[in-house]
Amino acid sequence: MRVLVISLVLLTWWTLPGVAQDASPSEPTTAACSFDDGKEMSVRYTKAPDRRGEEMHDGKLWEAGGSPMLLFTQTGLTLGHADLPPGAYSMYVIPKKKTWTLVVSSNVSSAGKYDEKQDLVREAMELGELSHTAEEPEVAFGKIGPKQCSMNVYYGKQGAWTTFEEK
Repeated sequence: MRVLVISLVLLTWWTLPGVAQDASPSEPTTAACSFDDGKEMSVRYTKAPDRRGEEMHDGKLWEAGGSPMLLFTQTGLTLGHADLPPGAYSMYVIPKKKTWTLVVSSNVSSAGKYDEKQDLVREAMELGELSHTAEEPEVAFGKIGPKQCSMNVYYGKQGAWTTFEEK
């Protein structure tokens, strides 16, 4: 009987954190793109439905879903004129009326605040209007060549994109 009670307590203790995690509205979502050589780049971000309606302020740093997007790459990448070695990076968006800017930072500390001094590249993104409203931030990739992936960021009535190239 004692073994049964201990087993039930341990089982409850192990499964409750999993149940609580599943109920969280801000679980990370991942978008990925694979290159022809099998290497991959991915972006982890939070859709955070509890932040619906958050505003993007013209020219101010914006964190999709309330936290930085995280870029993971198994291969060297080129974004604009900057080379990014394999590794992990934080990404932010600076929205303006006619263009958005993607910021890639070397700071991936979860406790760290954004620090402009750690920016590796700021790349202008092309901008377009969506036919529908994206109520949650969304990131998607499109493979546009053997060594090219277009990263698309959608929010509200706007979508922006830029191209990463495998080195």
